Amino acid sequence: MKCFDLTIENRVAHVVMNRPDKRNSMIHEFWEELPQMVQDIDNGSKARVIVISSTGPHFTSGLDTSLFGGLAQSDAETKEEQDLQAQSIFYNEVTRLQKTFTALEAARIPILIAIQGGCIGGGLDLITACDMRYATKDAFFTLFETNLAMTADVGTFPRLAKLIPEGFVKEMAYTGKRITAADAHRFGLINELYDSQEEMLSAVLEIAREIGSKAPLAVYGCKKMINYSRDHSTEDTLDYIALWNSSQFKIDEIAEAMNANKEKRLGNFVSLPKKKVS
Repeated sequence: MKCFDLTIENRVAHVVMNRPDKRNSMIHEFWEELPQMVQDIDNGSKARVIVISSTGPHFTSGLDTSLFGGLAQSDAETKEEQDLQAQSIFYNEVTRLQKTFTALEAARIPILIAIQGGCIGGGLDLITACDMRYATKDAFFTLFETNLAMTADVGTFPRLAKLIPEGFVKEMAYTGKRITAADAHRFGLINELYDSQEEMLSAVLEIAREIGSKAPLAVYGCKKMINYSRDHSTEDTLDYIALWNSSQFKIDEIAEAMNANKEKRLGNFVSLPKKKVS
């Protein structure tokens, strides 16, 4: 891969953005590699948790400017045809980019993200699609598209507005200003702050290992139910949880969890089934 390094250890897949010299900007390959990697780990049941981190002084500078020119590029023969096709092509390209981050939300396993320095533009879209977010105290967040006379369109608004109060979302969007890690933590966007990236990674990987020690089917159920409840009424969610447990309830897993706790050992749980890819 051109944009990422991947290691899998102790049931945890650690994905690292590896272009610090380019501030880990989101080039063309980024949008292809990330969902393919996440889906491969998830579908192949290769890990129980994914941690995404970065390198260098900044987490990411967001969408690489080289992509802008191609978002509405048509191969039509005449200028008139190109102009007529441009908006439709732009729409198709944006929806393609959106699917990159939707793949993180759709994964059966939790995805934790560790942020240092600047998390700009598309970086905000990325982190809001993850399950849990951690940051260094010097991190900052910018909904930068407004500063470029654009409206953010890759996933920030539908997710961010469900994570933090609407007034803070609007402040970030309307002003395009930097939001400090302390404010992001106060808003509820960030789970915890750390003094250094080393301290953060150590803590986040430990949290990931703890999650990885739990029954994967139970953790998957939690992610499914939490995401469902976010988008549905309480009544609908209660019914869905009842239906889910009526098909997913596993007494053997419960017995193993109780025995493992009693014997102070890791549980021997069933892994998520591998998913066939059509």
